[in-house]
Amino acid sequence: MVSKRIRRDKTEQDKEGGVAEYEQSREERIKQNLQRMQTLGILELSRKLKPPPKPKTDRPPKPKPLSGSPRRSSRIKVLPTVSYKEKRDPKEKVVKNVVIVIKEGSQPEVYTEEHEKLLGDHKETWKLAVDGYDDEGNRIYDAFEGKSCHQCRQKTVGQRTKCCKCTSVQGQFCGDCLFMRYGENVLEANANPDWVCPVCRDICNCSRCRRVKGWEPTGNLYRKALHLGYKSVAHYLIHTRGPHGKPEDIDNEGEQLDEKDDHMDEDAKHTKRPDSDQQLKGGDVDDDSDYEADPHGGDDDEGDDDADDDDEELSSEDD
Repeated sequence: MVSKRIRRDKTEQDKEGGVAEYEQSREERIKQNLQRMQTLGILELSRKLKPPPKPKTDRPPKPKPLSGSPRRSSRIKVLPTVSYKEKRDPKEKVVKNVVIVIKEGSQPEVYTEEHEKLLGDHKETWKLAVDGYDDEGNRIYDAFEGKSCHQCRQKTVGQRTKCCKCTSVQGQFCGDCLFMRYGENVLEANANPDWVCPVCRDICNCSRCRRVKGWEPTGNLYRKALHLGYKSVAHYLIHTRGPHGKPEDIDNEGEQLDEKDDHMDEDAKHTKRPDSDQQLKGGDVDDDSDYEADPHGGDDDEGDDDADDDDEELSSEDD
């Protein structure tokens, strides 16, 4: 066995040695041939015989093909070209009438000229669904650091108003409710030391204040009032039911509203309710002494007719 292995090793060495010798001899021949070609001037001659490279020329752009097939027949050259493109008619928007229906209460809803004078206004537009919201567009509820809003009765973080007259929790309004329901900017209200809340001005349209007066809650009105040309819900209610209002203005069946906006209450589901764990963590959602906490998240009875009415419309506000 040992002898066979020794023989194999010797044969492999002989083969490697033969290959190495062949490569060396080949390289030597190549060097000799290059030297001969240089002495004879063959390399320079071959370089001279090569044609010079052609300069690059910019080709003119190809003409664009004419629209339609070319008319080769003299009989149809005079006729206009036929277009075979499919013509699509733009989709017509389905519009519906804006109908605002508020149930009649036990007492007639009447406003005076004094109420019209007490309506607020704003210099800068308040951006909705930003203050007191997280990056996903959900309201940030906080039973400890949050403050209740008189309109929506939700204890969330964010700006709140301060009334100089009542100086109580009933004068606290969040920025979105104050802008949508009364057309005022919360920053401008806080900058004014003489600002009076809508409750003290007797123009509050929250569900509780309306029920105390014998009126039914308004429900979702902000988007509809906005389409009818009113700044807020309060402006719509007082201008249509005030001394200068007309009975036909209350029906509001003449204006048009896109179908997408008509279903805004169904599509606007961004408002996130606090879960049961969050309520138990800090007690009730609204633990202010002036308000009774509701077990369903601080809303009023029957789904809180206007606690979330316009707050739920924020998701469709940028449409």
